[in-house]
Amino acid sequence: MSPRYDKPDLPPATVVGVMSGTSLDGVDTVTARLERVGGALRWEVIARAAHVYPDALAARLHAALKPESSDVILLTELHQEVGLFYAEVVAAAQARDRVDLVALSGQTVYHIPRVEPERGWHVKSTLQLGEATVVTERCRVTTVSDFRQSDFSAGGQGAPLVSFPDSVLYAAPGVSRAVINLGGIANVTYLPASGDPDGVLAFDTGPATCLLNEAAARFAGEPFDRDGRLALAGTVDGLALERLLADPYFALRPPKTTGREHFHLDAALARGWPDGAPDLPDLMATLAELTVRTVADGLADHLTPLGVDEVLVAGGGARNPALLEGLRRAMSAPVRGFAELGFDDKDRETLAMAVMGYFCVHGEPNVLPSATGARWPVVAGKVSRPWSGRTG
Repeated sequence: MSPRYDKPDLPPATVVGVMSGTSLDGVDTVTARLERVGGALRWEVIARAAHVYPDALAARLHAALKPESSDVILLTELHQEVGLFYAEVVAAAQARDRVDLVALSGQTVYHIPRVEPERGWHVKSTLQLGEATVVTERCRVTTVSDFRQSDFSAGGQGAPLVSFPDSVLYAAPGVSRAVINLGGIANVTYLPASGDPDGVLAFDTGPATCLLNEAAARFAGEPFDRDGRLALAGTVDGLALERLLADPYFALRPPKTTGREHFHLDAALARGWPDGAPDLPDLMATLAELTVRTVADGLADHLTPLGVDEVLVAGGGARNPALLEGLRRAMSAPVRGFAELGFDDKDRETLAMAVMGYFCVHGEPNVLPSATGARWPVVAGKVSRPWSGRTG
């Protein structure tokens, strides 16, 4: 059963949400003012920023994702390196506004949501890099981090975490919404028209931009496919697409979650094109269509029977016409970008972190078991506080 949120008012706070996702392109932040009044969360984004990872740090993170190129020294050093980078971006936010609280996603390097011995996965577990106490001590601010572990400990999959923030930020009475985030991995949150938190569902549909970004970087020397130009110039390879769609993950029922440990370019090339990679535009067109098909199929299989009045799309992939227009063609419900409702799509995950941190420091559940599969609600996040007596 999900928690009910007819709770006392909570005091206002200025919170920095920090998000570094599976696209590995850097760190995004929002500074938001949050306050719960009369059982409803009031919120306002007052600043946002994007910070690109230095090339050397990005390369080390990419190496850390793969067992064949990772090692304990690399992981140990990266935990501090990412923490130091977080401290820099938080300090930049503090230079603009007085900050009461910071909430960090951590940089996921490996996520094992299910036991799959054939993949070498024997224990459900997850690892996010970025030592939060570096932020706490260098920026002298209370910091909440490591949100996934509590959900794992309660039997959940540690994701998708954004379902709870989505439910308090974007639910609309009388309207059933599917909120899609096209980050590295595509995830969807279903918000029922009733507003009942027990009716909220969420799951990862599969890759969104992670394969596209990796292919653009490897074969074109670009961090991503700007404006979807490569994908729009290519032709979908139907046979390769069917091979990619045969991945067993797509047949799993929610709750389910995945990451780059499963969907990475080498695996996609081996499955889809065993005789060698095609021309880059055709590769990009096929990978884009994989995202469109798996998102559309995920909604059709699991959410459309519940009733979907509208689909909202956020994340970096929402600015890729090959993906957004593809989804509009594939969906039966109207597809709208966040901007059409007055939201900034770049804020969705960073604002979600801020909301989760805000609820955590007040000791309130901030994860929905209906979305993650946890056996009970949890107060997710670990809180580190600076010493109030420090003078130097």
